Amino acid sequence: MSEWKNEAEARQKILEKVTEYYHAFKEKKEAFKEGDRITYAARVFDEKEMCALTEATLDFWLTTGRFADEFEETFAQWLGVKYANLVNSGSSANLIAFMTLTAPELGERRIKKGDEIITVACGFPTTVAPAIQYGAVPVFVDVTVPQYNIDVSKLEEARSEKTKAVMIAHTLGNPFDLSAVKAFCDKYNLWLVEDNCDALGTQYTLNGETKFTGTIGDIGTSSFYPPHHMTMGEGGCVYTNDPKLNRLIKSFRDWGRDCVCPSGHDNFCGHRFDGQYGELPQGYDHKYVYSHFGYNLKVTDMQAAIGCEQLKKFPTFIERRRHNWDRLRAALEPAQDKLILPEPCPNSRPSWFGFLISVRPESGLDRNAVTRYIEEHNVQTRLLFSGNLIKHPCFDEMRKTREGYRVVGSLENTDFIMNNTFWVGVYPGMSDEMIDYMAKVILEAVRR
Repeated sequence: MSEWKNEAEARQKILEKVTEYYHAFKEKKEAFKEGDRITYAARVFDEKEMCALTEATLDFWLTTGRFADEFEETFAQWLGVKYANLVNSGSSANLIAFMTLTAPELGERRIKKGDEIITVACGFPTTVAPAIQYGAVPVFVDVTVPQYNIDVSKLEEARSEKTKAVMIAHTLGNPFDLSAVKAFCDKYNLWLVEDNCDALGTQYTLNGETKFTGTIGDIGTSSFYPPHHMTMGEGGCVYTNDPKLNRLIKSFRDWGRDCVCPSGHDNFCGHRFDGQYGELPQGYDHKYVYSHFGYNLKVTDMQAAIGCEQLKKFPTFIERRRHNWDRLRAALEPAQDKLILPEPCPNSRPSWFGFLISVRPESGLDRNAVTRYIEEHNVQTRLLFSGNLIKHPCFDEMRKTREGYRVVGSLENTDFIMNNTFWVGVYPGMSDEMIDYMAKVILEAVRR
C-alpha cells in the first residue's frame, strides 16, 4: 500500500526531498579562501533548478514539451522578440540560423553555394562552420583592439556582388558596432545574423531606441552551455521577429518538415490530409512532408525546465557580471603600461561574459608566461577561442588551395590577439574576494 494518496502528493514529497538534498550536498557553504581555485565560469543554481529538473523527469515526456513551450514564450517576451525557438546547443542555433537563409522561399535573397558571408576569423569556429559546410564562402575581415570586434571600416572593401549576409558574434559580451553594421546591411539588402551566444543581456542603443543584442539583426542566436550567461546544461535558441524566417527556423530544426504541428499534436492546422506537395500523391500525410533538408535539433524538456528557473534569476546574473567586470578593471588600471584593458563599445551596456586582457608586446612580457603564472596560482584562464581560425588544422586543405574563403586585409589585429590576448571570468558566482584575488595574481604576473 503506497504512503502517497495521489500523484500530486507524491510529487510534493519528492520535491521536498530534492530540496533537502540540495541544501545538504550541493549548496555552497564555505566562503572563498585565498588560493582556492577560481574557474573562468561555473553554474549558478539552487534547489529551484533541481526541483524543476525533477518535475520534468517525473513527467517523463523526455523530448520538447510544456517546459520548452514555457521557456520559448517567456524568453521571447524578455528579449522583446516575436519568436524564440529552442535547440540543443548554441552551435546548433548558428547552424539553423544560417541554413534558414538558404531556403528557396527567400527568393533572390536566398544564400546559394558560392555566395559570400562577411565574418571574422577571431572568434568561435561554429559561427563560421555552417557557411563552409554548406559551400558558401566566408570573407574574413580584421577586428579592433580593445573592443575585439569587427573592424567596420573594412565592410565596404569586403563586399562583392556575391555577398548575401553578415554573420558575426558579439565578443564576450561586448557588442560589435551595430549602428555601422546594420546600416551597411540595410544599404545592400544583406541578412544580418547576430551570434549572441556570449552576449545575452547586452543592451545597445540604436537611433534612440535601446534593445537587447540578438534582436537588432534578422536572426539572433544564444547558447545555454554551462559557462554561458545562463544554463540548461546543453541548449541554445534561435530568435527573430520575421514570421517567414520563424517558419523556416522551425522546419530546419524539426527534420525539415513542412508541417508546423507541435510535438505530440496531430492535425494542428486542420489540413493534414488535403494538400498537394511536390510530386507526392494528393492528400499525402502532411506530418511526413519535407520541404527542406533539415535536422532534429530540438531540446529536451528536462533542459528547458532548468532554463525556466535560470531565466527568473537572469537579471541578477547580468548585474553581478557587470559589477565583477567593473571591479576587476578598476583593480587592473595601474598595470595599463603592461596590459591593454578592454573597453565597451559606444552606445552599449554590455552583459559581460569575460574580461579580456592583452599583453603589450613593448612591455617585454610573454602572454604564455603570464597565463602560466596565473594558472599556477589557481586562477583559470582562456584564450579568445580560435585566435585566428584560418591558422587552425581545419583550414589546412583550404589554405593549400586558397579556395573556399577570402581574406580582406592583413588580419593584423587578429594575429595580435592570437599571440597576446587571454581572458578570465566574471561569472555571477564570483565574490568580491575572488575578484580581488584574481586582480592580485594578474598584477603579480606582469610585475615579476
